[in-house]
Amino acid sequence: MTNSPDIVCFGEPLIEFNRPKEGDGRTWLQGFGGDSQNVAIAAARQGASAGYLTGVGQDWMGDAFLDLWKSEGVDASRVTRHPSAPTGVSFVTHSAAGHKFDYLRKNSAASLMTPETLAADYIAGAKFFHLSAIGQAISDSARQTCDAAIDAACKAGVKVSYDTNLRLRLWDLDVARKVIDATIARCDVALPSLDDSQQLTGMQEPDAIADYYLTLGAPLVALKMGSEGVLVASGRDRFRLLAHRVEAVDATGAGDTFDGAFLARLLAGDDPQTAARYANVAAALSTMGYGAVAPMPRRAEVLKALSRA
Repeated sequence: MTNSPDIVCFGEPLIEFNRPKEGDGRTWLQGFGGDSQNVAIAAARQGASAGYLTGVGQDWMGDAFLDLWKSEGVDASRVTRHPSAPTGVSFVTHSAAGHKFDYLRKNSAASLMTPETLAADYIAGAKFFHLSAIGQAISDSARQTCDAAIDAACKAGVKVSYDTNLRLRLWDLDVARKVIDATIARCDVALPSLDDSQQLTGMQEPDAIADYYLTLGAPLVALKMGSEGVLVASGRDRFRLLAHRVEAVDATGAGDTFDGAFLARLLAGDDPQTAARYANVAAALSTMGYGAVAPMPRRAEVLKALSRA
């Protein structure tokens, strides 16, 4: 079996341009995004062994991602480079309503991935396999590749982690509901967010949403509720954690930071409540700077904040 990291993430990386709220409207900070690659970096910054499966272009953006992953200790040995398709791009702007995303991602290298090119052996050697609904929504071939990746993980006994990240500009809500529900039924750790889940389920109450996903078959649900904290539920028990209070400026990537930190701590042997408490603090700290990746805390910073909580 191939030498795989403990956590393998799959999806689409996006070069990020973030316009600060206090700026002149013309200044953009270049960074890195893409929810699944954010999870890989967040996990690596907590000390976990993490790798990424994706496709990037033969462009400066693909080069930048490969340099980033090398510097962060994220294994990219099975990342492919498309000879003509570009790496995707995201733009993040801010208003009183929160942060807003716009994209240049049609026919990106990641969206052209196919089941035939999937490194199934790489997934089979991991302990956790993580993906999100965005990876399923970017194209039909990407959705088929996600299905094949889940098949590979389940066949090998690898635990599947899944974030329901909902982007309605990518697909119809009814299609999203069907695909996301079917994926929840196959995952071991469900990582939905409250606003997405309210649209997907038609329910408003966090406990009802957690019950819905448990009934679908997910053994463990961590419902991320932003400033209201997190609700973690299993068939045996459930608990809520209040949000860790910080001076937040940008919530981009906060949910992804939670995912990566939560998986890293579960992998390290923490029980779900201890892992969630750690991840809750990590996610809060990630909102104190602009961009998805740059403000993500490392383990020492999280432990310092936890000691003061």
